[in-house]
Amino acid sequence: MSGEPVSGEPAGPPPRRSGLRNPPAAARGLGAATLGLEALVLVLAIQPIRMVADGSGPAAMVVSAVLAVGAVTLAGLLRRRWAWYAGTVLQGLVLLAGLLHWSLLVVGVLFGVVWAYVWHVRRVILS
Repeated sequence: MSGEPVSGEPAGPPPRRSGLRNPPAAARGLGAATLGLEALVLVLAIQPIRMVADGSGPAAMVVSAVLAVGAVTLAGLLRRRWAWYAGTVLQGLVLLAGLLHWSLLVVGVLFGVVWAYVWHVRRVILS
């Protein structure tokens, strides 16, 4: 025998369940795109917060800018496993920022749901 498979199937690694060439890169791309879009929304939210804010407007604007910078930073760090968990923490912080202004609560809820879906897709394509 020459060591080839008996059943006639070609030798090599089993096919990936997802069919993607590089599933980890696809998951990182999805996570980075989500965090990048969230950062954009947080930056764009500063002007409406300024226009309709009550007494907590300046604090909400600063927090929105800081969270946007954090989202961009984490988008670039998704190669590291801990950055995925930090992204989840970021979603919680955006929800907490909703205490300063209701619009940040809306952003937090929307992107929290999207981030949960990103985690689901990541789990499915990496398994």
